[in-house]
Amino acid sequence: MSSEKTIMLKSSDGETFEIEEVVALESQTIKHMIEDDCANTTIPLPNVTGKIMSMVVEYCKKHAQSTNTKGKTVVDDDLKAFDSEFVNVDQDTLFDLILVSISL
Repeated sequence: MSSEKTIMLKSSDGETFEIEEVVALESQTIKHMIEDDCANTTIPLPNVTGKIMSMVVEYCKKHAQSTNTKGKTVVDDDLKAFDSEFVNVDQDTLFDLILVSISL
């Protein structure tokens, strides 16, 4: 990890994820927790497995990298291709991703 502030997330199966705050801010729920100063310790995510959380982290990292200096996501062909490939998963995994996207 870089010298940026990091956030710790813990999945329902006990897996922990240390991610940069800028990546965590891609989630509105986590963003509000950070703004409300509720993210000083590990944030438990009881409805998210480690498998799905790793996919969510990958997605958030990619989208955070595509954000310009004004805080807007720049949608280019690479990001569109990434998004298309990201949802190219089995039905159970896609269902889990949809549920997590609602809560995060």
